Amino acid sequence: MVTSLHMPRLVIAAPSSGSGKTTVATGLMAAFAGRGLAVSPHKAGPDYIDPGYHALATGRPGRNLDAFMCGPELVAPLFAHGAAGCDLALVEGVMGLYDGAAGRGELASTAQVAKLLRAPVVLVVDASSQSRSVAALVHGFASFDPRVRLGGVILNKVGSDRHEVMLREALEEAGMPVLGVLRRAPQVAAPSRHLGLVPVAERRADALAAVAALADQVRAGCDLEALMALARTAPPLECEAWSPEGGRSPAAPPAAGLEPPTAGRRPVVAVAGGAAFTFSYAEHAELLSAAGADVVTFDPLRDEALPEGTTGLVIGGGFPEVYAPELSANAPLRRAVADFAAAGGPVAAECAGLLYLARSLDGKPMCGVLDADARMSERLTLGYREAVAVSDSVLAAAGTRLRGHEFHRTVIEPGAGAAPAWGFTHPERRVEGFVRGGVHASYLHTHWAAQPSVARRLTEAAAARP
Repeated sequence: MVTSLHMPRLVIAAPSSGSGKTTVATGLMAAFAGRGLAVSPHKAGPDYIDPGYHALATGRPGRNLDAFMCGPELVAPLFAHGAAGCDLALVEGVMGLYDGAAGRGELASTAQVAKLLRAPVVLVVDASSQSRSVAALVHGFASFDPRVRLGGVILNKVGSDRHEVMLREALEEAGMPVLGVLRRAPQVAAPSRHLGLVPVAERRADALAAVAALADQVRAGCDLEALMALARTAPPLECEAWSPEGGRSPAAPPAAGLEPPTAGRRPVVAVAGGAAFTFSYAEHAELLSAAGADVVTFDPLRDEALPEGTTGLVIGGGFPEVYAPELSANAPLRRAVADFAAAGGPVAAECAGLLYLARSLDGKPMCGVLDADARMSERLTLGYREAVAVSDSVLAAAGTRLRGHEFHRTVIEPGAGAAPAWGFTHPERRVEGFVRGGVHASYLHTHWAAQPSVARRLTEAAAARP
């Protein structure tokens, strides 16, 4: 049912990556949450790591809004689902305000998400190397697309009181409100590695301290009252909230004949977690649960056995290359995973999960489910993909079409004995991944909200196990 959502909301954007979006967005979330508000955190695009910091700041799951993987029609419904019962919603953008899927215009850009949510935008500008020119920069972003409502600017990395005065004078001439000024503060910078920030699960104590420091910095430098007033100017959002029980993309109906188990025990679907496997969308566990599964998390770094009663296995993304020695040392769990797969158990593995199922990773023994060896590479593979399922699997029937995202610095050298999982149709044509028995393993990250039949199909396969 379509409803009118009256939700104060802001999109935190920037002219480019590296301007300080994550710093400001996370600090704002923590600062408003510290005032006793229920803050709904969101991230535009496919990023898994920033939502972990958002969750620390707000105490609520960080959720992604990806107009490429889920389709523009699901952005507002997924937002409404995540924001239900909250006082304020904050959306951190991706890359520069108008950057989106390569060659697809505004698709998957922060600007598109802002328009779909009818949300005012706050532009975070790295002012470290400019003064009056900031007005020209901001004017360009404000006028490029009149349908994007730029409501104010937060100046980041300001060097001195005099620098601040010059920046404010320039923006006053341009008629653009300054809603915050943040000085250079390296002590609150989060550490990063080859794929971005280090995930929260790998540095929880330090991350908590960093988020607290960000909140203090934002409280001192930003006008929270003015920001909240701007958020309240967002008009009602007319949409039907997405639901894991019945929500689905109109373009992606569920596979015929796949219904949630309605009788008997609920199948146990074990989901890999811990520091090595941190990449997961919140909606995946919700969809599995709605499909009839009991979702149980386990840590391949610490647990020596799969959760009791496991009949389905999900191993998502993360950084197994960082933890290859520890993962390899846990031989009991590697054997348990190999035995589960050999017995025909349904296994869904994405990216890091693919590497964990390989015979080896950087020379360290892994589970040996796949006749393949993986290693780190100098080449970054990155980008959105359009894919079609090449083989029938526990996730999708052959011919199923969906969109996903690749993001890795590893390569895998396959042997024989498995069919490919996906055929990529854009931006390049190639096959990728493995399907063998009940195993579906691939580099492709997907968002199951766009294809709920994936969760139902996996749950049905798990329910069929003895």
